[in-house]
Order: sequence, then structure tokens, then C-alpha cells
Amino acid sequence: MRLGINLGYWGAGMDGDNLAVAQEADRLGYDVCWAAEAYGSDAPTVLSWVAAQTERIDVGSAIMQIPARQPAMTAMTAATLDSLTGGRFRLGLGVSGPQVSEGWYGVKFDKPLARTREYVEIVRKAMTRERLSYDGEHWTLPLPGGPGKPIKLTVHPQREHIPLYIAAIGPKNLEQTGEIADGALLIFPSAEHLEETALRHLRAGREKAGLTMDGFDVCPTLPLALGEDVNALADVFRPYTALYVGGMGSRKQNFYNQLAQRMGYEKEAAEIQDKYLAGDKAGAAAAVPHSLIDQTTLLGSVERIAERMTAYAEAGVTTLTLAPAGFTLDERVAALRAGVEAMERAGLA
Repeated sequence: MRLGINLGYWGAGMDGDNLAVAQEADRLGYDVCWAAEAYGSDAPTVLSWVAAQTERIDVGSAIMQIPARQPAMTAMTAATLDSLTGGRFRLGLGVSGPQVSEGWYGVKFDKPLARTREYVEIVRKAMTRERLSYDGEHWTLPLPGGPGKPIKLTVHPQREHIPLYIAAIGPKNLEQTGEIADGALLIFPSAEHLEETALRHLRAGREKAGLTMDGFDVCPTLPLALGEDVNALADVFRPYTALYVGGMGSRKQNFYNQLAQRMGYEKEAAEIQDKYLAGDKAGAAAAVPHSLIDQTTLLGSVERIAERMTAYAEAGVTTLTLAPAGFTLDERVAALRAGVEAMERAGLA
């Protein structure tokens, strides 16, 4: 099992610290550094900045949002970043959610699976550097009846095949991800529930494509917090968990709430959402079960974190992405180092 880090969003007042964290992760031998985007910082700019000031670590988008860019633009960006970084770029894609897709980008959030499949097909075709033509439900290239002609990408990526990941939560999206991608970006993963909530669906998609799980990267992100008081550490993540389970998307379309339900927290997920949508964010945070937080984070001493890492490795995780928590740079760096130490103690390094 390999280790990665996730820097999250840029522009939250810790940008200098984020770069230092990425550089320390590079020095410690972490495999990949991911950056996110929603409706603030964009991932490619951040990854360019990080890649220019690191030496070995891969940089990946977790995610570049599908409604934000035409697929040919994403292919251009991926090829450019792969070339500039000497083959260190990983392309992570996702449809985002209805609020961002429709409210920020003005793109209807309908048929997300079909749109993702077409998007991936176009991106991959463009990056082969053959002349690009495509006739689908959502994209037609070139547009018919006009002056457009099939064009091929002029940039040469460093590699013939840039690893492509999809952020997936729901069963159908997970199955399609297994079928068409090289890896899955997972959030709120529980080692105890990973088989039924993710892996069996990914495996079904791989089988549909005539493939096995060999070479497929199962890549969940988990916050990591170092300390002796596990309850106090868990409380730090209550607002974070409540935001996703209670406030992401709409009442009927909240993928994280549905995931919590599939993990056995049906009643609790409903209560968190009711309180969050009613404006009671503190109440929603208080309603988050300790066990839900503990199962989806890495908390405690190095020894305890090592035990949890072993559980994730045994469950089928291939790259464990850490979001090192801390109020200062020193605390976040200590969490990074604890991740490496825990891997070594678990015999996973």
C-alpha cells in the first residue's frame, strides 16, 4: 500500500503551509499529492505550483470537475501538466454536485453517468493524438454543418497513458469507474464497510470490462490527526462530517448521506441532515456518531493509526491518501511523519 496526501482547497489562508507540507511529503517518499477544486481555487494551477517546487512526488487532481471544462480542454491540461512535470501527473475527474454544476457552471446535473462515460472517452481519444471526432448524446465533435474539422492534440504528454481516476460514491458510479478508469477516488471510506460500499461495485465494473482488480488503484482519502485523546480528536471532525452528510447537495440528492446510510447509519444520517438543513449546524455536528468519525478517519497514537492502516490494506486499499490535520505547520508535518512511521510499524511500507 502506498501513501498520498490531499491538500484540499487552496486560498484558505494556509497556502504557504500547504506548499511546505507537499515538499515534506516529497522528501518523506509519499507517492502522490492531490489538490481539489469546487468554486474557489482550481486544481491545475495549484498542481503546477506544487510540481514546480517538488522533485519526485506525483501530482493529481482530486478532482477536476467535469462541468467546468470541455473534455478537449481537460485533455490539453492533462497533456501539458504531464509534459511539464516529466510524467508526474494523474488526472482525477468527477461530476461535482447539482448545486455547483448548475449554480456555478450553469450545466444541468442530469445523466451524470452517461456524461462521465462520454467525457472519459473523449479525453482519452484526444490524448492518443489521433484526430478527434466523436458522436455522442452529450458531445458531438466536430459540430455538424459548420467549418469545424477533426483536429489532433499538438502537445506530446510524457507518457502514452496518463492514469485516470474518477471520484465515485454511489454503486452505479463505482461500477462504471471500475469499468472505464484506472483508479477510484473515495471519500468517507470505512475499512469495515469497504467491500460492500465500494469494492464489490468496482470489481463488477472491472469484470464487465474483462479486467481484474490488478493494477487498479483504490485510493480513499482520510483525515489523520495525531494524539492520545481519540474522542477529542474525533470532535474536531464533527463539523466536517456534518457538512457532507447533512449539507452537501439537496435532501433527495446527497451522495454522502446515502453512503452513511449504506454503512448502517440510516437514522443518524436522517437526523444530521434534518438539523443541518434547518440551520442547526451545531446540532447536526453533535448528532454525528463517534463511531462514524472514527471509522472514516485515522486518529490517535502512531500504534493505533498503524492498526487502522493494516485494516485498510487488508480491505483492498492500494493508495491511502492522508489529509494531515493540525492548526500549525509543525502539527501537520508531525502528522505526515506519523503516517510514514505507522506504515513502517504495520509492515506496509
